Amino acid sequence: MGTSGDAVEHPPARTPHRLDPSGGCPHAVNARLLSAGAVAPVELPGGIEGMAVLGHEALKEFLQHPEVAKSATHFTALREGRVAEGWPLLTFATVQGMTTADGDDHRRLRSLVGRAFTPRRVEELRPRVEELTAQLLDGLERAAAGDGTADLRRHFALPLPMDVISELLGVDVAFRSRLHQLSSKVVATDTEPADAVAANRELVAVLGEIAAAKTARPADDLTSALIAARDEGGDRLSHQELIGTLVLMIIAGHETTLNLVTNAVRALCAHPDQLDLVRAGTASWADVVEETLRWDAPVSYFPFRYPVRDLTVDGTVVPAGTPVLAGYSAAGRDPAAHGPDADRFDVTRPVRPDAARHLSLGHGAHFCLGAPLARLEATVALERLFARFPALELAVPEAELAPHAGFVGNSVRALPVRLAPAGA
Repeated sequence: MGTSGDAVEHPPARTPHRLDPSGGCPHAVNARLLSAGAVAPVELPGGIEGMAVLGHEALKEFLQHPEVAKSATHFTALREGRVAEGWPLLTFATVQGMTTADGDDHRRLRSLVGRAFTPRRVEELRPRVEELTAQLLDGLERAAAGDGTADLRRHFALPLPMDVISELLGVDVAFRSRLHQLSSKVVATDTEPADAVAANRELVAVLGEIAAAKTARPADDLTSALIAARDEGGDRLSHQELIGTLVLMIIAGHETTLNLVTNAVRALCAHPDQLDLVRAGTASWADVVEETLRWDAPVSYFPFRYPVRDLTVDGTVVPAGTPVLAGYSAAGRDPAAHGPDADRFDVTRPVRPDAARHLSLGHGAHFCLGAPLARLEATVALERLFARFPALELAVPEAELAPHAGFVGNSVRALPVRLAPAGA
């Protein structure tokens, strides 16, 4: 990777790939784009020109490049007024928090939140995660009481991470369903402009109401701690930073793990031989989680990063100020990094000592702060689910599962499962 002044022979310009706002399974498109290069020009909603970094090695370099920023002050089209108010990706660019901060601001925000997500603190949550999992498995069984089938995504994969992050933040049960509905609209790329504006405003209003209540009556939760916290220089989070941090934690704290658990169950149901390997002790539930993160990343194209000057990435010039998507789902199946069988789900896949198994939780300074919690929740959920319902299977053919709305998240809208064989 270098500047545009490097002596690099550039291939002919590629026609931008128009990202479908309604989403769909990304893997066929990823394979086609990757076959032409590790970096692809893309057309974002509203005709905004962007780029996607798809190759594993190129993405790894790009994610930690010192001349790549997260602050939307570097977003040329936004700065020039070419991005409409109801643009469906606007929150990703403009929310004030860790994901849009650089340098000292990023370190300050991350340090204030990071204390709640150390491996030790996360491990202390294990008993509560196990307790919630058991309760939700009871609920899943009740939901299947009629014909033996239930939507695992709705009754299990969704409420587990939502309840865990809500309890961490001190969010009352009464708010949780609405917060999920609003965050789903915020991350969807096919939301109508007026609906996107309304969802963002309501999400900010609900979180502002929660923050105001915690300011008046602090409790033993992360929201109260963030309101009271000061960094080493004595600075507190501004109100905008507080709300932005809550937005980030609510969305990232449950949407990603929701997709991870859903995708893992779907993968195991479609590959019973891999489930047998886990049951035989040849692989662990942690291996299932890591292979799912690689093979069917819960986030497909994550917005945004911006080169602060023209950069050449794997032979492709990415102009300064271009909004760049991190193509996690593509990188996870990059044959150059994972071999000719990269599109095969294999829980025993060997990992080179000098290489990451995947980049699906990020890389560099912005590596996912909640990664230990997501891994804990997913491993507990999968182990307990298949122990409780060893004959669990999909209730419909996999081809009939409707893909997730939008091109940011990667999963299915519902996962109907049968808890026991038909006629059992």
